Amino acid sequence: MDIISESNEKGVIERRFDLSVEGETVPGIIWTPEHTAGPVPLVLIGHGGTQHKRVPNVLGLARRFVRHAGYAAVAIDAPGHGERVTDEAAAIQVRRAIERRIAAGPGEDVVEISPEQARQWVERTTRGVQEWKQTIDALEAEEGLVDGRIGYWGLSMGTAIGLPFVASEPRVKAAVLGLAGLSVRPGAAAFEQAARSLTVPVLFVFQWDDQLMSRQSGLDLFDAIGSSDKAMHIHPGGHIDVPLYERDAYEAFFDRTMGG
Repeated sequence: MDIISESNEKGVIERRFDLSVEGETVPGIIWTPEHTAGPVPLVLIGHGGTQHKRVPNVLGLARRFVRHAGYAAVAIDAPGHGERVTDEAAAIQVRRAIERRIAAGPGEDVVEISPEQARQWVERTTRGVQEWKQTIDALEAEEGLVDGRIGYWGLSMGTAIGLPFVASEPRVKAAVLGLAGLSVRPGAAAFEQAARSLTVPVLFVFQWDDQLMSRQSGLDLFDAIGSSDKAMHIHPGGHIDVPLYERDAYEAFFDRTMGG
C-alpha cells in the first residue's frame, strides 16, 4: 500500500493510497481518528454504480463513523469507476441510462444488456471481491490500525460486489447491504447462493418505490439471506431516496455487532 497524500479535516485524518492487485492499481482512501490510543474497528464502504470512493455520501458516512464512533473507514474505486475509468464516454452513457430508468419510475427487474456487458458485469464483481480481500490484507499489515473488528457497508452495486465478498470473507463480522434484489441478472445463481451462505449479522436497506429493483426482488433477497441475525429497513421513495437519518441505524448496528 502506497500512501499518496494525507490531510486532516476537523479531527479526521484522510489518507489517499494506491494498492496493487494482480498488476492493476486500485486507488483508495482510509479515514482514521486524529487521536486514538491504538487499533480501532474498521468499516469498509462500497460505493454505488457510476460513483467513486469520495462521492458525498461515502465521504459523509466515513467521517461520521470516525467522528461519532471512533472507527476507521476505507473506500476503494470499484473496477471501471472513479480514477479507474478508461472510457469516459462509455461511463457517461451508462450513467445516463441509469438516470433515465430512475426518471421513468418503478419498473421491472429485467435489464437489457449485451453479452459483452454481461461478461463485464460478472468480471467486475469477481475482481471487486478479490480487491476488497487484498485491501484487508494491506490494512492488517499496517501496525496499530485494525483491531480485528471489520464491518462492511455497501448498497446497490456496493451489494452486488459486497454480498459475495462478505459471504466469502470470514474477517468481516457484520454488513449493511441493500438496494438490490434477486432478479434476472448476470451471475444471478451465484449471487443467490452467496446470500444463502451468509452467517454474519445483516442490516438490509430497501426503497419501496425503487426504480431499479422490484419490491418482490428485494423481499426475496432478504428472505434468501442465511443469517439468523438480520433486519430489513424499508422506506418509501426511489433508489436514491434513502433518508439520511438511516445513518443512525448504521451506526447503532455496527456498535451492536462489533462491540464499538
